[in-house]
Amino acid sequence: MPDALMLFAAGFGTRMGALTAERPKPLVPVAGKPLIDHALALADTYGPLRRVANAHYHADQIAAHLTGRDVAISVETPQILDTGGGLRAALPLLGDGPVFTMNTDAILTGPNPLRLLAEAWRPETMDALLLCVPLARAVGRKGDGDFTLSQDGKISRSGDSVYTGLQIIKTDGLLGIDETAFSLNLLWNRMAENGRLHGLSYPGQWCDVGHPEGISLAETMLAADV
Repeated sequence: MPDALMLFAAGFGTRMGALTAERPKPLVPVAGKPLIDHALALADTYGPLRRVANAHYHADQIAAHLTGRDVAISVETPQILDTGGGLRAALPLLGDGPVFTMNTDAILTGPNPLRLLAEAWRPETMDALLLCVPLARAVGRKGDGDFTLSQDGKISRSGDSVYTGLQIIKTDGLLGIDETAFSLNLLWNRMAENGRLHGLSYPGQWCDVGHPEGISLAETMLAADV
């Protein structure tokens, strides 16, 4: 069972426009608290986890905000490493074995997504388990879905399911990738070729807060969940 969580918090947040001109996207407030605090609240209610956040853009602000929060910081310098490179760089802090990873630019309402992933995780048949949500419950999503989930839980590209930014993933495959900065898509593609990339459908709602309109949509979603 994963005992570590990687929080992706290094991006530039360009879709946020002026909101991220002087601060990183994970510190943009939604319903009175920064986005990264919503992610940490899910981790807190799940249970004990070794927690690591990567940082690049305004890394000093991320580090200052997380001071005293029992979250290790993996600072990416001089260049940003993308999700795959960032996860690999953080492995000394995360430890061996599979890990949870979570984007910090989304809000979820419903059952704890980390707990659902943990309950569905089958390491003997899975190298990654991605939490997805049907387009109908993907608030603020612009465009089509990312994946199709088959009856046996395997996933393939394109379809009506949206990746929520949460997963459990084995990290050993990262060590065989030559690139320094790369997306986790590269590792997912290799897993899919071997039939070991799986998905889980989330029964709650998910809101994309990667763009300014997502803030009010997420706040409305949260208010309705009270």
